[in-house]
Amino acid sequence: MANPLKVILLVLLLFLPSQGNSWGFYAHQRINRLAVFALPPEMVGFYKKHIRYITENAVNPDKRRYAVEGEAPRHYIDLDVYGDSALYKMPRYWQQAVEKYSEDTLQTYGIVPWHINLMKYQLTQAFKERNLERILRLSTEIGHYIADACVPLHTTQNYNGQLTGQRGIHGFWESRLPEMYAGNYDFFVGQALYLEQPQLKAWGIVSSAHLALDSVLYFEKQLTQEFEEEKKYSFEVRNNLTTRVYSRPFSLAYHNQLRGQVERQMRLAIHTIASFWYTAWVDAGQPSLGTLANTLTPEQLHQLELEKKAYETGNHTPREEGN
Repeated sequence: MANPLKVILLVLLLFLPSQGNSWGFYAHQRINRLAVFALPPEMVGFYKKHIRYITENAVNPDKRRYAVEGEAPRHYIDLDVYGDSALYKMPRYWQQAVEKYSEDTLQTYGIVPWHINLMKYQLTQAFKERNLERILRLSTEIGHYIADACVPLHTTQNYNGQLTGQRGIHGFWESRLPEMYAGNYDFFVGQALYLEQPQLKAWGIVSSAHLALDSVLYFEKQLTQEFEEEKKYSFEVRNNLTTRVYSRPFSLAYHNQLRGQVERQMRLAIHTIASFWYTAWVDAGQPSLGTLANTLTPEQLHQLELEKKAYETGNHTPREEGN
């Protein structure tokens, strides 16, 4: 007979949540970092100089997601609440969308494609003003929202499989799979392109993500029928805690079934981020970046620390993403 204490411990561990926080810190940071290398020569030197900032702060919007009122809807859009053909029928521009659905409704179900366009405008203004702190912050954070818009589960009410008996799929797709397999992905995406219609491009990446949603859910459900419960999950030590995770065999089977989907969406995010940075810079008149201040001032660094503390002490109810 098994040791009773061991049995109790395993049962308790089944209810520990797995990590699931919007692409995961690893993927967000890697996507922002790699976007720097898709920039043209006139920009890449400046962004390389500040690549540590752009990488490390890529997760700031997630840190404040549940601490700052109005932040959460910027990360997703629940298209399915608007009907089966919402992807094709929804107004692409904010004012028309507000007139059709009301701002309260849009905020309730997510605004990521419109928020990306707003941030592009703000970044353009920052380039015009040659404001180093705003250029870095807005570049970093628009990268986060663009990456989120490339995630299929950020386009549905069923964002964690909670409506289809697949709870935990959110962190599985956007955190565990990249952490396990991104080392083998091809992230050479080519040089950034000028976007003639940034708002439509934001909707284009949402469309790409939403059209991939059926596969995300279907393959996981299909494999769950083939794997016994004890083989679908395993336990790993993370941050000195034993945590239940999707097993390596199940993860590999799912990754293979998706046939490069996670890689494609990460590549799309990288190239789109670089293209938005480039477009904002061009629209600002292509200001010289070589003569901007090399570092943030002590006051700006202090402000970042204050923001970090504000994120960590927020008390807003989270949109569940873990198991």
